[in-house]
Amino acid sequence: QVELVESGGGLVQAGGSLRLSCAASGRTFSTYVMGWFRQAPGKVREFVAAIGWSGGITAHAESVKGRFTISRDNAKNTIYLQMNSLKPEDTAVYYCAAAGQRITIVQAMGPAGYDYWGQGTQVTVSS
Repeated sequence: QVELVESGGGLVQAGGSLRLSCAASGRTFSTYVMGWFRQAPGKVREFVAAIGWSGGITAHAESVKGRFTISRDNAKNTIYLQMNSLKPEDTAVYYCAAAGQRITIVQAMGPAGYDYWGQGTQVTVSS
């Protein structure tokens, strides 16, 4: 079993930055593919970024490429999402997710690839 707890959300002006963190329990954290998703009101949950178990492989949605960066620190059982140049359309609840079995980076770009989810953290970007 894995428990995920996100933090770091908040209210920021357009053009600003935030760093989200996701702390995970579980002794096998380092073996999990991890991801970030987001869901805005009235919209489906969408992929933001994913990272392989060693951090050597990452994927980012086209809408956030060049602005957001996913990373992980296996020693701290934590992944991060550095968000720069934020836009009002980035406003959403951001969720951290962990895959409980081996998946490809392509599978990691869809919510079905994940077995564990955090409770979410709100990010609001004002114009």
